[in-house]
Parts: sequence; structure tokens; C-alpha cells
Amino acid sequence: MGWKEAAEPVLTRMPSVVRPEGHVPFRRKLGWTAGILVLYFFLTNVTLFGLASGQSSDLFGQFRSILAGSQGSILQLGIGPIVTASIVLQLLGGADLLGLDTNDPRDQILYQGLQKVLVLVMICLTGLPMVFAGGFLPASQQLAGSFPGGEFGVQSLIFAQIAVGGILILFMDEIVSKWGVGSGIGLFIIAGVSQQLVAGLFSWQALGNVSGFFPTWFGILFGDGLGVPVLSTEGIQALFIGQGQLLGLVTTVLIFAVVVYAESVRVEIPLSHARVKGARGRFPVKLIYASVLPMILVRALQANIQFLGRILASQLGDGMPAWLGAYGPNGNPTGGLFYYFAPIQSPADWMWFTAQTTAEAWQVLIRVGIDLTFMIIGGAIFAIFWVETTGMGPEATAKQIQNSGMQIPGFRRNPQVIEKVMERYIPQVTVIGGALVGLLAVAANMLGTIGAVSGTGLLLTVSITYKLYEEIAEEQLMEMHPMMRNMFGGGN
Repeated sequence: MGWKEAAEPVLTRMPSVVRPEGHVPFRRKLGWTAGILVLYFFLTNVTLFGLASGQSSDLFGQFRSILAGSQGSILQLGIGPIVTASIVLQLLGGADLLGLDTNDPRDQILYQGLQKVLVLVMICLTGLPMVFAGGFLPASQQLAGSFPGGEFGVQSLIFAQIAVGGILILFMDEIVSKWGVGSGIGLFIIAGVSQQLVAGLFSWQALGNVSGFFPTWFGILFGDGLGVPVLSTEGIQALFIGQGQLLGLVTTVLIFAVVVYAESVRVEIPLSHARVKGARGRFPVKLIYASVLPMILVRALQANIQFLGRILASQLGDGMPAWLGAYGPNGNPTGGLFYYFAPIQSPADWMWFTAQTTAEAWQVLIRVGIDLTFMIIGGAIFAIFWVETTGMGPEATAKQIQNSGMQIPGFRRNPQVIEKVMERYIPQVTVIGGALVGLLAVAANMLGTIGAVSGTGLLLTVSITYKLYEEIAEEQLMEMHPMMRNMFGGGN
């Protein structure tokens, strides 16, 4: 008996959101999406009961913009467990170890059930060390004195809360995917990054007592100025990479422009209907064909590596080998392997002339090189996995075109023929697009952005928002012309 037969009784009974029967009106989809977004913001403000106030350290601080959630709230874990489970499934699927055919309805149910089981496992693997091993969510000693089980009882309560939060965000994502517009993961990323961007532009006390861009420049122009001569080395540095944030503004605008342009660059394969004369269309193969979402998987892998380093440092203390990693008072790596594998998050991480990094120039160059290699190669690899597992590969695309009654003019109406045509474009564009997105993410981090948003978070926000706009426009078009929904098989 194979693993599918053995696991089927469990996987098929995993709770899931019921898929709608028939078409969901566009207004109802917007209502579900807006409702889940309001619930998400509400839950990010529900603080953990039993947590020692002001003493928690955010393990995912550098990655919070892409892992969503909020430090010290019930959504402490954010979308981290979902993303990590996706990484495991992508790797298992890429190695063909699962033996699941996502086109088979039975295997689809098994795949979704397996994903939920893996999410529960990842909630435990992430949450338990966070609460019990590293002290990153310390229990209130005052409450522990009167709580059943003492400190262990309070820690168990804290873990139970973040586990419930991890399960809630899993089902919130599923509700948006089935009843709303877009995906819940994309929606939560947009929400978190947008908060940071707005704060970075307009807040008087945006991030760690640093004012936003416009209040800062209001003070520079009409207040006390920079405190140093503008034309001096210190003044220019303050204007561009310091409190003036000019480089961050230019980088943010440039990333917006580059992503929107890249989304519009495409190879369009002409299509014609086999039975309806004159009915023509085009199949677009975009430059960023796999979208920016595979970048979440790459950054989540880096986040898990850094999470492991922080846990080891908290457990081993001074006994941790120097070659493995050394950590400063702020919890960031300052040497060893974990330093070199830490992604560049801001100009201060590599501009050694700013005197904000104690590393030697050669160490910084190695770290930048590893980050670039990790993101470019990882982006290409995960983009390939993403395309194959989401039904966007040449074979799946050829079947979709065949089933829609379309064909490529000048070629026989045969799925194998269409697949060969698609293989000329999709694999190459997937690799190029994945590598390009990885390069853009590292470049944005190195130059800095408004609100200290990570380059990956900004890329994801722009790309997801652009695709959400396209999906909303498509939904509105199909709402006005129901015949088009039937032609493209949009039952929902």
C-alpha cells in the first residue's frame, strides 16, 4: 500500500473552506476580500496574553514585510508556516517524490490536505523554539507566579495563541482564494508593506524615532536643517542615505517603474478558435512569467536559516563556535557563516564608510556576493518549481489551450504540438524572469527604500497590486459579459 492510500483517511478529512458552487458575484468577492483584510488588521493588534511587555525580540524583524503578521500579536508567525510548507512541497514535487497529479481531483484533495498537515508541523517547529527555547517571547513573571503550571503554563498559553493565529491565517488565505479576489498571502503582504510605506512617507515618528520623508524634509527646509553643512561629506551622506532618505525615495520610485514595465513586457503567441471563424486571441508569456511570488520562498528560506542561527546563539551562548556565527547586542550576526548567509537589508549593511558596520570590506563583499548568488539562482530555481506546480508549464498550458477550443495558427490542433511551441518560450522566460526579480530585490535592499521596506517586500507589493488590478478588471469585464466567463471556463 502506497503512502497516498495510507494517508488518504487523514488528508481527506482535514478541515477546509467550502468552494462556492457556481459564479460568485464581483461585489460579493470584494466584500469577502475587504472583510478578511479588516479581520487581518484586527488580529495584528490582538496582543498575546501572558507576554512580558517590552521584552520580546522579533526573530523575523528583517523579514517581517514578506512574512506579514505582527510582533507580539496573535499573528506572530504570519504567513511563515504556510510559505515554509510550500517550500517543502515544491522541493518534494520537483523531485517527483509525491507522485501526485494536480490535474486529478482526488490528488488535488490529497495535496491540499498534505499542505495543511505541513503547515501545522511548521507552526510547531517555528513556534515551540520561539517560545520555549530562545526566550524570544518571554512569559510574564508576574502572571507566572499565580498561573497553573507556573512559567511553563504561561509559555504553553502563549504558544497556543500563536498556533491559533497560524491556523486562522491559513483559513483566511483559503477564504480569499476561493471566495475573494487574488490570494490571502498576497493581500496580507500588501497590507503590511503599505503600512510601512505610508509611515515612511508621512509619519512624524515612523520607525524607531525616525520621522517620515515629508516631515523630515519639512524640518530640513523650515526647521533646524541637517545639523551639519549641506555641502560637506557628512551633509551629503545625511541627505542621501541618512535622515534625508533621497536615495531611498529614488529607489522606491525606480522599483515601482521597473516592475510595472517588466509586467508589461511579454511575448504574445497568436491563437485562433478552431470552430468559430474570425475568433482570435493571444497567449501572453510575460517577462516575469512566474510572478514575484517565488521570491517569498527564497526569502523565507533565508529567514529560516537566520532563525536557526538565533536559536543556536541563544542556546549555546559563548560556547557557539566563532566560525559558525557571532551575534551583536541587537541580535544581528556580526561574523561566521550566519553572517555571510544573512541577506543585505539596508545600505548600512554594506557601506562600510558609514561606520555603521564593523566588518572588513572583503567580508562585506563576500556577503553581498552570497546574497546575490542565493537570490538570483534561488529565484530561477523556485520560479521553475512554481511554474510546474501551479499549472503554468508548457504541458499544462497546452492542455488549457486545447480544452478552450483554441489553436496556434499554422500548427496542427494537437496538445503535443502546442506544447513544443510553448517550450520555446516558457522555460527560458521563467529562468530569466526569476533571476531578474532576485537581482532587483538585492539591489533595492542595498540602496534602501522608504519606510525601510525590504526590496523583496516592495517588489511583491507592486507586482501583486498590478496583478490584483488586472484580475479586478477581468472580473468586471466578465461580470458585464457573462458569455466571456463561459468561454474561458470561469465558473467562479
